[in-house]
Amino acid sequence: MNTNYNAIYLDCFAGISGNMLLGALLDAGAPEELLKAELAKLPLVGYELSISRVDKGGINAVYLDVQVDEALQEHRSLADIIFMIDNSTLDGVVKEAAKQIFNRLAQAEAKVHGVPVNDIHFHEIGAVDSIIDIVGIAWALAYLNIEHIYASRLHVGSGFVQCCHGLMPVPAPATAELLHGIPYYQGDIAKELVTPTGAAVLAALGKSYGSMPESFVSNKIGYGAGTWELAIPNVLRLYYGVVSAVVPEAQADKQENDKCLVVETNIDDQSPELYGYVMDKLFAAGALDVWMTPIIMKKNRPAAKLSVLITEDCREKVIEIILHETTSIGMRMYPVTRAMASREFIIVGLPWGDVRVKISSDQGKICNVAPEFEDCRKIAEESGVPLKVVQHIALKEAMSFC
Repeated sequence: MNTNYNAIYLDCFAGISGNMLLGALLDAGAPEELLKAELAKLPLVGYELSISRVDKGGINAVYLDVQVDEALQEHRSLADIIFMIDNSTLDGVVKEAAKQIFNRLAQAEAKVHGVPVNDIHFHEIGAVDSIIDIVGIAWALAYLNIEHIYASRLHVGSGFVQCCHGLMPVPAPATAELLHGIPYYQGDIAKELVTPTGAAVLAALGKSYGSMPESFVSNKIGYGAGTWELAIPNVLRLYYGVVSAVVPEAQADKQENDKCLVVETNIDDQSPELYGYVMDKLFAAGALDVWMTPIIMKKNRPAAKLSVLITEDCREKVIEIILHETTSIGMRMYPVTRAMASREFIIVGLPWGDVRVKISSDQGKICNVAPEFEDCRKIAEESGVPLKVVQHIALKEAMSFC
């Protein structure tokens, strides 16, 4: 059975910022008037939100501009912002997403400046426009019922950007911290194309990065405009649609009371080097399972018992393999009945690629969740991330589906 989830795929060929993403979400269907009503629930003063349609390199997009009266503003700590969000009348889902994004911002700033998170005062990223962007994004994601966020490689730009601490290389230090595990490239445009706010949203809420998921089906496209006039259209393209997260196993699962055969033979005169080869051939012939058991045979000779679980249709082929590929000259067979949990695979997106996860259930209740080892090993080998870390993250992501 396939399960569809509402999702967005962000094509970040011109980077991503908070107002670009919020503009794209509005273009995809989040209502402007409802956004303004939700933002009014925050105790913010001294700003005016302007929303308009603009042309960027021939693409019509939604542009958000926040005009702020600096005289009425102040630097805010993470605790100030969390308190503001918690004490608003925003929906709980919106509050949690916004706080998650701000926490990632604070962690990045703390790492860059070498101070505790609680000592961070956000300066420009804690300004009113960023609070509006982040809370607005959290609300729009909830309104559109978006459950998964995917993104392409990020075009971050190049050169230097003026921050409150002076000139900083692109990507700015806090942005670079937030981009751990997210693929990006610099390109030839000498501008800051990925802002800390845009990076924080993906770091906090993104599922995976790179190519569009194979099962993603787009229903609508939204464009959010950036401020710069560039040689390329300065827009974020947002695909809004569904992604199929559950796929059936390649082979249909056998039901309870599945009737099978076990074929067994004892071997005491064969080189151990051959066992792996024999097992591979048995699986290729259709064996459901193959295993070896150390045993002691007559005259106290160490040996191995080769056991093969099969269905009736591959019995003759399995007998042929055992007789021709091992030193055995005979075997025994007996019927068995299997009782199994039902199984299905889901695909979870990690920062380094997709991992299949097998979910087993009995009488409608999940009894086991297991990431596929080979998928995790491939990612570990290609990314350099420890295998146990890949397995842990894959399991954690899979649990959100259960």
